[in-house]
Amino acid sequence: MILNRQRAVRLSRRPLELFLRRLQDELGLGEAQITICLVSDREMARMNAAYRKKMGTTDVLSFPAVARRKPARTGRGISGSRRDMPLGDIAIAPATARRNAKMYGRPLASELRIVILHGVLHLLGYDHETDEGKMQRIENRLRKRLRLA
Repeated sequence: MILNRQRAVRLSRRPLELFLRRLQDELGLGEAQITICLVSDREMARMNAAYRKKMGTTDVLSFPAVARRKPARTGRGISGSRRDMPLGDIAIAPATARRNAKMYGRPLASELRIVILHGVLHLLGYDHETDEGKMQRIENRLRKRLRLA
């Protein structure tokens, strides 16, 4: 489910919802519940300070429904008993994503899909700040498979 709680960037939720479904299929997540909330830069900065103790906005934050010790295996999915359980929530700041898209020279639509992918990998337990490049390698492989810029 994608909720739009910001007004700075006009966008259509439907293509993002379709991408989220495609990503869930690619990762074997079944009907695992993921909620994405599009928020203002101000709200994202507030969440970043509250939950990560970092000042300023960011493009994406992930909030797993349950703490994970080991990442779920991408491509193999999660166990059958958890395929319809809440996986977690993702907050995305479209205004920050738009600035990043411009900086990287790609369309906003691609940037939003990239941050959705990034957020979902965090929900699965990956952490690029501590895993010596494992999350980045998986993300790069999935970006190629999903034809993301």
